[in-house]
Amino acid sequence: MKPFFDELYEKYHQDLFQYIIYMVKDRNLAEDLVQDVYIKTFKSYDTFDGRSSEKTWLFSIARHVTIDYFRKQNRKRKRVMDFFDWGEKGEEIKDKSPMPEEIAVLNDEMQAVYRALDECTVDQSSVIILRFIQNMSIQETAEVLGFSESKVKTTQHRAMKALKKNLEDQDEGGVQREA
Repeated sequence: MKPFFDELYEKYHQDLFQYIIYMVKDRNLAEDLVQDVYIKTFKSYDTFDGRSSEKTWLFSIARHVTIDYFRKQNRKRKRVMDFFDWGEKGEEIKDKSPMPEEIAVLNDEMQAVYRALDECTVDQSSVIILRFIQNMSIQETAEVLGFSESKVKTTQHRAMKALKKNLEDQDEGGVQREA
């Protein structure tokens, strides 16, 4: 079993870390979540039946770990919002976590795309990250996300439209700020 994990780590660690860091935008948190992925991988090793590739299996686990984290954060945030009774404005408070240094060095256009991606749904962000940053095929993306291939295509189409709109909104916002 150890050679299997050594091979998984060697082949996919960098891609796995990059995927999670794009999702959570925090290096320390990403490192913690990657460890959670490896723990879950170890615990579910016996259930890997080879119907999908090791990579799609690993990324599927990573997606579930990341979504579980977001759900926990949403529950915590909701409890805080309910406690203070801030109403609708409280739900709009954004997490201001610092961007990882990999993102900080990107040029302005890529930072704008990254911010626009932030405004997409989790499914849309996942599809865009897996398809265009991790260079996975539609089939691999479908396996990781547990979607049909047609759902990946539809989500990708909607995500691209949302990204375009978000980028246009940023441009308009930039013009308004300069005026």
